[in-house]
Amino acid sequence: MSRVTLLTLQVLVAVVFVAAWHVFSTYPVFGYMVLPPFFFSNPVAVAEQVVKWFVTGVIWKHLWVTLWESILAFVIGSVGGVLVGFWFARQPRTAAVFDPYVKMANALPRVVLAPIFTLWLGLGIWSKVALGVTLVFFIVFFNVYQGVKEVSPTVLANARMLGMSERQLMRHVYWPSALSWMFSSLHTSVGFAVVGAVVGEYLGSAAGLGYLIQQAEGIFDVAGVFAGMFVLAAFVIVIDMLVTVVEKRLLVWRPAAADNRP
Repeated sequence: MSRVTLLTLQVLVAVVFVAAWHVFSTYPVFGYMVLPPFFFSNPVAVAEQVVKWFVTGVIWKHLWVTLWESILAFVIGSVGGVLVGFWFARQPRTAAVFDPYVKMANALPRVVLAPIFTLWLGLGIWSKVALGVTLVFFIVFFNVYQGVKEVSPTVLANARMLGMSERQLMRHVYWPSALSWMFSSLHTSVGFAVVGAVVGEYLGSAAGLGYLIQQAEGIFDVAGVFAGMFVLAAFVIVIDMLVTVVEKRLLVWRPAAADNRP
């Protein structure tokens, strides 16, 4: 499938979704409103709200706060996940000792942690960053750990037979093996970093997209809630595209997937 065809189909899906939303929230079907505007608003009202936010400049402050929180959570959580994942994969005894504690920490509900972080770190950005880090760290950690563990024994044996040092093995064998796993987790982590920031803002803050959505929800402004969600979705897509650019740059050596169509 060509890039133009793929992009066309992706846009078509969005158009069909928005058109269906508009029709079912505007016109009754057999005398029954499928999507009551009070609960679902409509695309026109949502678009007007988004345009109003950008034209008046209301959104920029909130967007910047959420962006900064998300970037910090993403970077800190990703770096921590990569380092600890490599360490555990290269130190099986350490990994075995800490295994139950890692699983226990990962099982903690993040919504419960949010008020605790707010109590410890206050209502500023760091409580939101901490929540985002807990979401990003474990995703990256488990993927990097598995990626290093999945190194081909044959490749590893051949590399050692050629006299590679531990540093060379790390650079030429373990790191390339983990990169695909790592970037797979980073694409997922982008969304979770934003989720952590927004949830933290929703529970207690004075700025950010989560705060904007919470304020709209408090006055039953459904269009404002959906507008915030759409801005948030576009925000995540843009960051994910940046991760994709970096991924293509670092994985330029990876062969393209074969086309297995009949």
